[in-house]
Amino acid sequence: MNAYIFPGQGAQFSGMGLDLYENSDLAQELFEKANHILGFNITDIMFEGSAEDLKQTKVTQPAIFLHSVILAKILGDSFKPDMVAGHSLGEFSALVASGALTFEDGLKLVSQRAQAMQKACEKQPSTMAAVLGLEDAIVEKICASTEGVVVAANYNCPGQLVISGEVDAINSACEALKEAGARRALVLPVGGAFHSPMMEPAREELAAAIENTTFSKPNCPIYQNVTASAITDENEIKANLISQLTAPVRWTQSVQQMISDGAKHFTEVGPGKVLQGLVKKINREAETASAVLQFEV
Repeated sequence: MNAYIFPGQGAQFSGMGLDLYENSDLAQELFEKANHILGFNITDIMFEGSAEDLKQTKVTQPAIFLHSVILAKILGDSFKPDMVAGHSLGEFSALVASGALTFEDGLKLVSQRAQAMQKACEKQPSTMAAVLGLEDAIVEKICASTEGVVVAANYNCPGQLVISGEVDAINSACEALKEAGARRALVLPVGGAFHSPMMEPAREELAAAIENTTFSKPNCPIYQNVTASAITDENEIKANLISQLTAPVRWTQSVQQMISDGAKHFTEVGPGKVLQGLVKKINREAETASAVLQFEV
């Protein structure tokens, strides 16, 4: 069975999407539509902007979404997933690619999500840290015993967990994690504590937008970050999407469940190869690949 997976924030690079734009009329049409919906020329930043330009949350999230979704649409009939999943932001790409959301509605929600997260980040200093070489249960226990807000945020693969929370709490937790034997506990250069209670204002803002958006039954099951299980019901999809901003990304568990449900081949749709690497660390037997372009000019 084929699983198609969609990357999240961090996969962006300067020049991303230019090959799609130059080789496909469909891509040009969708990129131009995106410029109109967003109210600024995101294509200029994606194709010619610096890495710094692409780091702005209001740019990063729509840029990765556009690259993934437009690539999936260009694949046309060869895009035949038995199941889909996306890492954090990538869940929106997966929902559009599987027919649960329209391109326009997906882009609007991603833009609103990015802006809501940016506002939440500015309210209170917060950050994230990558923890390598410890069992999840030990990291969870140390987070729970640390003063302040600090939680497990991204279960990326066995031995790689990202924590999220208040700056002081993250620093304290990192020291305790190193003492507990972590190979690394490294504060990340991010603007805020994604997938933690610190995102509650953003969750509330995005919830209203999601509730007012029409969702359809996807063409195949989507394994959502919050539950790590196969979902096809529109109301469940909405509820999980709302919870996603303050809940952890259960990527390890999602991939394990997809494999348990029959997934043999994982195709990453979008910029980079980060998810392929994580899948291999979760299960060495899994086959991975990048989506291959089939331009229809």
